[in-house]
Amino acid sequence: MSGTDQAWDEGNPERLYVITRGRSGLAERTVLDLVTLIVSRSEPQPTMQPEHAAILRLCHSPLSVAEISAYLRLPMSVITVLLADLLADKRVEARAPVPLAQLPDRALIEAVMHGLQKL
Repeated sequence: MSGTDQAWDEGNPERLYVITRGRSGLAERTVLDLVTLIVSRSEPQPTMQPEHAAILRLCHSPLSVAEISAYLRLPMSVITVLLADLLADKRVEARAPVPLAQLPDRALIEAVMHGLQKL
């Protein structure tokens, strides 16, 4: 490999600039965080940018934004730009993570138990 080929490695800023076409950040109405789940709604097309296609292939089952970033070895800032593109084209769906189960108040449970015991 020549010196110029080595300069095009994964973490190279020029490569990341090309992937995002110079864009950074998200549209104001797009809210993605590390735990937002992404699910594909379509199959990759041959004319797609390779990174968009890779996201669609990865996300047949829900994956978090952080997992996508790790699998593709791309920074979160790049992944969020790519996901914003796919969301705008309705090729993926963003879902809030499954909330942790919230247990009822202990006093309420005890009141129900006492009420059942009186029956």
